[in-house]
Amino acid sequence: MTPDLPEAPAPIRDAILDWLSRFSTTVREVDYRAAYPFWHPRIIAFGTVKALVEGLEPFRDRQWASVWPKTSDFTFRLDATRILASPDGKMAVAISPFTSTGYAPDGSPFDRPGRTTLILIPGGEGWLAVHSHMSLMRGVPAESHGARPVKAQ
Repeated sequence: MTPDLPEAPAPIRDAILDWLSRFSTTVREVDYRAAYPFWHPRIIAFGTVKALVEGLEPFRDRQWASVWPKTSDFTFRLDATRILASPDGKMAVAISPFTSTGYAPDGSPFDRPGRTTLILIPGGEGWLAVHSHMSLMRGVPAESHGARPVKAQ
């Protein structure tokens, strides 16, 4: 018999939805410094832009810097987010679609939807992401040509 998916209890779900909402703000503001507390220093991540990065600084330099200043309007779709949690509440998985705006070489905007899987553990002031996989939906151009300033390194 296949067990049910371990849906997160309301307190964990609410805390992780809040995490996603607050982290989205750091992406929209291109504020790397404000984003650091959301992530474990030894994060392991991959996505559309980079195959695999380990560590917060490489994650910032190889993933965030390739995307955040070149896009806008990043938002997790909290209404469509699923949160799973281990029975002891010491690990959770967030599966969330996102929306953003990309820019063609001529500056014209295009919809840039994608999806995210995050693995989180309790730590810091709430939850820390230890793994991230973010990728664009099929057919969405990987390149965006926006040029927004970085608020804080």
